[in-house]
Amino acid sequence: MSKKDYDVIIIGAGPTGIFTAMEFIKKEADLDILILEKGTDLERRVCPMKENPGMGCVNCPSCAIVSGWGGAGAYSDGKLSLSPDIGGNLENYIGRQELIDNIAYADDIYMEFGAPDRVFGVAEDKQDEIRKKAVRAELKFIPASLRHLGTGYSQVVLQNMQDYLEEQGVEIRFGVNVKQFIVEADKIEAVKTAAGEKISAEYVMAAAGRENAEWLTNEAKKMDIETAINPVDIGVRVECPAAITEYMTDNLYESKLIYHTPTFEDKVRTFCMSPYGEVVSENNQGLITVNGHSHSDIKTNNTNFALLVSKTFTEPFHEPITYGKDIAKLANMLAGGVLVQRLGDLLEGRRTTEERLKRSVTEATLKDATPGDLSLVLPHRHLTGIIEMLKALDKITPGIYGRDTLLYGVEVKFYSSRLNVDNNLESKVENLFFGGDGAGITRGLMQASVSGIVIARSIMKKLNKEK
Repeated sequence: MSKKDYDVIIIGAGPTGIFTAMEFIKKEADLDILILEKGTDLERRVCPMKENPGMGCVNCPSCAIVSGWGGAGAYSDGKLSLSPDIGGNLENYIGRQELIDNIAYADDIYMEFGAPDRVFGVAEDKQDEIRKKAVRAELKFIPASLRHLGTGYSQVVLQNMQDYLEEQGVEIRFGVNVKQFIVEADKIEAVKTAAGEKISAEYVMAAAGRENAEWLTNEAKKMDIETAINPVDIGVRVECPAAITEYMTDNLYESKLIYHTPTFEDKVRTFCMSPYGEVVSENNQGLITVNGHSHSDIKTNNTNFALLVSKTFTEPFHEPITYGKDIAKLANMLAGGVLVQRLGDLLEGRRTTEERLKRSVTEATLKDATPGDLSLVLPHRHLTGIIEMLKALDKITPGIYGRDTLLYGVEVKFYSSRLNVDNNLESKVENLFFGGDGAGITRGLMQASVSGIVIARSIMKKLNKEK
């Protein structure tokens, strides 16, 4: 079709990029498609810390936890939210009904490539029971059904998708870091890589992920694309015996709970609950932060989840990502990586020591976390909100406010500034589209996948090739 190198260049092989390419193939668009991914394929995507427990982060050039085929979701525990109310803001662009329809469509594709049948969170009697308890604790409960892949299933599904796309002629290049968009007369012409290679295309779709949110925002500014500041979420990863949370996790798997704290009226929310899972560290461009996973085939005796305090900054502040990074840097400086503290020690105003950690009923699953004092890292306002949220949660799941509950810090969600795009997810630069978490549009695997579908259909409409 084009005199250029490719018809479409897709930056990033996360769910947005994968589903953009997938939709082109499903609709038989007959396009020359190139996917550029700075990480590796799944076979080579191995974190040294996973291979050598306790060794600590070695600062790989491209972190295997957050980069590579499948994006950060490949090493997450693969939660596909089937609710339009969770995981992003796509409803603002395409409308609620279209979002619902596209979630079902994307879910079918995941099933086609090997996702398990079971859906969690459909037991309405349990939802009502938890909702009543939440109301009494002044918590807002958001019911949500989800399909849980687990880390093991996620990688099987993602590998099946890669094999399929390559069989259909999609070219995938790994180890390629895109550094610049080349624009002429307000139209995208090409991209330039860190190695200096210029690759041209009629259409470019950028889904660079949260890790590259800062780079994408800076590139948008160079192209005079407006941005809006998204909230920055900063908090801790909570770990406790699975028996404490079984009341919720065995029925709903993940409970979305929101609390507005009494002291500062800040919004604190639960995020990414991982029943019988493990706490892990990840490298975000040199910053060691904390996360949590559940595996489909390996179980621990613990459950972990994040408690995140959301802050939306107003004028004149425009650097929420820098703010979050500075807090993570402080934790890294004090602990050499991730810091862990018993809740009881935090409440007593003392640091956790190796000896106190060994006495804890909750056995830490992140073995290289350094015992310490979170009050030296997190702002007082954030820490107060987290403690007040744990008190409220204790009314639903007694024991969560126990002295041996472990808090790992810090967990930071680097949401990109929200890039200004139209309802087709196209920017003011003609034929340049943005999607996924890195563009500040989505916050979860499913809506990120749907954003890829939306972009592919938008491009096909422009080409009059949709069938």
